[in-house]
Amino acid sequence: MHAAGFSSHLKNALIATALAAIVVLPIFTLHLERAGTRTIIVPEWSTLLWGCLAVFVVQLLRPLLAPRLPRFALPRLPQAAPGQRKVLIFVALMLAASWPFFAGRNAVDIATLAMIYVMLGLGLNIVVGFAGLLDLGFVGFYAVGAYTYALLFHWAGWSFWEALPLAGAAAALFGFVLGFPVLRLRGDYLAIVTLGFGEIIRLLLVNLTDWTGGPDGISSIPKPTVLGLEMTRNPSAEGGTTFHQFFGLEFNSLHMVIALYLMALLLAVITLFISNRLIRMPIGRAWEALREDEIACRSLGLNPMRIKLSAFTLGAMFAGFGGAFFAARQGIVNPEAFTFIESALILAIVVLGGMGSQLGVIIAAILLTVLPEVAREFSEYRMLIFGLVMILMMIWRPQGLLPMKRHHVEVPA
Repeated sequence: MHAAGFSSHLKNALIATALAAIVVLPIFTLHLERAGTRTIIVPEWSTLLWGCLAVFVVQLLRPLLAPRLPRFALPRLPQAAPGQRKVLIFVALMLAASWPFFAGRNAVDIATLAMIYVMLGLGLNIVVGFAGLLDLGFVGFYAVGAYTYALLFHWAGWSFWEALPLAGAAAALFGFVLGFPVLRLRGDYLAIVTLGFGEIIRLLLVNLTDWTGGPDGISSIPKPTVLGLEMTRNPSAEGGTTFHQFFGLEFNSLHMVIALYLMALLLAVITLFISNRLIRMPIGRAWEALREDEIACRSLGLNPMRIKLSAFTLGAMFAGFGGAFFAARQGIVNPEAFTFIESALILAIVVLGGMGSQLGVIIAAILLTVLPEVAREFSEYRMLIFGLVMILMMIWRPQGLLPMKRHHVEVPA
């Protein structure tokens, strides 16, 4: 019995070592170097050997050591009374709104990007976390919102605030249209269809050069105005007034950065408020019923088609809002900003934070936005580290950092 168990462990260790060698070989072992006019490959076999040895030993000894290792769990957040919760939310909002006035330009700029991913994460959380529908093409709705604002400005001269509702509506329309082909799909099949949808959107943006500018995209997109006043040094139209001229302030480019952050924070708070209200409404309960068991959901008299369409539509709407703000912040949009990697990152935010957990999604969005900026020296290994973190989370904390709390109702006998 012991011999059979050891041979099984040895076999698993050898397979894991072979797979590790395949992954490590092109990334860490083979290096390109210039030798005059030629490029040569210089291998470092010691890295490969030590890495494979470590994987072999760990995989061989893990079944023996696993029962003896202490188990740990993340600490639970203390429960707060409704009155205390409102106070905590108010204090958190005040801190979030006031800290950019004391922080540096780069920190505020990164925080603005984090707020965009908070909006995207909360939108995808409706589809994946609440309704249980795996969507790998969410970046397509993000792109629709961004290009809607860019095109409305380019062809009609619309401002950001005029185009924002239409950007959300356009993305919601695409989400509604996507919902019809996937009504009968779940799991892997649904993921493949949504992945294809995201790629179709990107390829359309590349090839419709007369409308979208092709690979170069659309540039010179203006920043949002504040109270109808531009935050630039000089007005774009003759006879206009800028924000600092109207209030008699000295122009400072940091003011625009702070204003963008506060706008992103406002949009993220609105997204959080709307999604929080939705999950407490009957439609939110219907999403949870669909996620748990579609057959039971149908037996309760609910229409799975309408529930799926509502989840795709509302989630896409929030992505459209985030895309429009992304276009305004960057000043330029092109198809390379909306690749599958973005969809994977948004999905990772939802999975890492805890599917269905709004607070967890917010924390994960901030972490996955800030940490790559802090560790820029490891930028070339970013995706490798990202994948390892996700694997470790699936092993030790599959429910996410802050899993959603399920309310149990006991019926008295």
